[in-house]
Amino acid sequence: MGVRRAVDIVLEIAQHETGRRIYTYGPLIHNPQTIELLKSRGITPVQSIEEITNCSNAVLVIRAHGIAPQERKKIKASGIRIIDATCPKVGYVQAIIKKHAALNYTVIIVGDKEHPEVDGLLGYTNGRGITIATVDEVEKLPPLDLVCVVAQTTQSLDDYNKIVEKIAGRFPGTIVFNTICSSTEQRQAEIIALAGEMDAIFIVGGKNSANTKRLADLAAKQLTPAFHIETAEELDSIDIDSYSRIGVSAGASTPNWIIDRVMEKVAQTQSRKLKKVGSLFNFWLWAVKTDLYSAIGAGCLCLACMMLQRIPVNISYLAMASFFVYAMHVLNRLISRKPGSFLGSFREETYLKHERTYLLAAVLSIISALLLAFNSGMLPFTVLFFISLAGVLYNMKILPSGWRFQSLKDLPGSKNVFMAVAWGTVTAILPALSQDDNFNPGLAVAFIFTFGVVFIRSAISDILEIQNDKLIGRETIPVLIGKTQTQILLKIISLILLTILIAAAPLGWTSSLSYMLLMCILYIWICFRLCDRRSGLSGAFMEGLLETSYVIAGLSVFLWFVL
Repeated sequence: MGVRRAVDIVLEIAQHETGRRIYTYGPLIHNPQTIELLKSRGITPVQSIEEITNCSNAVLVIRAHGIAPQERKKIKASGIRIIDATCPKVGYVQAIIKKHAALNYTVIIVGDKEHPEVDGLLGYTNGRGITIATVDEVEKLPPLDLVCVVAQTTQSLDDYNKIVEKIAGRFPGTIVFNTICSSTEQRQAEIIALAGEMDAIFIVGGKNSANTKRLADLAAKQLTPAFHIETAEELDSIDIDSYSRIGVSAGASTPNWIIDRVMEKVAQTQSRKLKKVGSLFNFWLWAVKTDLYSAIGAGCLCLACMMLQRIPVNISYLAMASFFVYAMHVLNRLISRKPGSFLGSFREETYLKHERTYLLAAVLSIISALLLAFNSGMLPFTVLFFISLAGVLYNMKILPSGWRFQSLKDLPGSKNVFMAVAWGTVTAILPALSQDDNFNPGLAVAFIFTFGVVFIRSAISDILEIQNDKLIGRETIPVLIGKTQTQILLKIISLILLTILIAAAPLGWTSSLSYMLLMCILYIWICFRLCDRRSGLSGAFMEGLLETSYVIAGLSVFLWFVL
């Protein structure tokens, strides 16, 4: 919580304090990859205020570890604006130390002597603090009267209890506070439990992170093969095929996008071991990763929209929607590609390896879609041409250089809205243009249905990627209004869709297929629960689950025909 809070605070400042230089007092977190991404956003770590040239135009963020009171006074005297991102749990330890130091207690801090959190805590002892890290050091302590014991928040609970027991034995009446963060305790308990069930344990996190190294040591003590890795690429040098059951955990400073990449690689290895089911599952994941599953979903939605509007099935429009969606997905990923644009994405490896193949496939797809539209008439061709042009220009800098927004993608929340409009146009509006009675309630219902389903799916995906989007600087709807408000918005939209689909057939707006399409809404509600970071599912699997809502629309049409 403390690390995530500090990163969120810094990224919030970067989003709004555009005229100031932003610094962090030391590396914000012990994760080199995240630090590099923060630097790309103009957030620079410094070790002392002397490194800051223009103090009046600077913002200095105190990281989650906190700092000593003397350091804080020095920074304030320099005129630099301070933003305090000290973890509240660290602040609680600071308050305990300050109170008991004032009561003439000697404060013993159990922790790593060189750790910045411990340095900050010592500053609150008024010279009455001692740091120890092992049980053996207790014997070396001088005679003490009043003793207060606290722990660095990421200490090992087992080690802390042993040290406390030894201190209490030497100094009767010692006051002890268990200040180890509850998430640290939970993580350590999970490591011990996992080690008893798994064939191997992978601990993900910076090699310079003390709490990550402590987790790796704890895993190794369980006599289960344990590996401390910093990135997914390190898995290439480990024979993970020899392990059937693999446990993954991470240090407090490890961001989601790095964990996701590790999970993705492990999942790929595990699925390769399966036979028939594995082959089918791997094909499905491959379709998700290559955006072919999205293209299939677009065809399914187009079929549902045609049936809703009582339009005779035309394969050309199904292919048109699939080709368009595939081309736009691929082209926009390639156009927007820059350092960090594939941050933690399960598509990263294939897109980087086969960039030319993807580009060729996308160009051929958009040409095919335009040819099919031209064959259907000038009006469908014109509509498709302009939305294709808008899609290609979406990631390009086309707005005046002096403006805050340089491209359409910079407009807050634009991705979700533009994507839903484009899908609604190719799946609902283009087929309707072939009819004499173009605009009718059935078209409105079909468009709203596709718009709502696509909007919900893209917004749920953005909720999962909110940390990544903040790091890169994307202003998606969850970044703009927050995760909770976005979830409320999506539930309201799903209820609106439910109401429209129930009412559409009795009012004569659509065919009775609208009842069957309620399956999509019910499935979306299931996705609200399944697609969660805590589920342990890989990024590709969760993305596939979300995109299956489109395929269910096609399945609904099939069941409607049968029934």
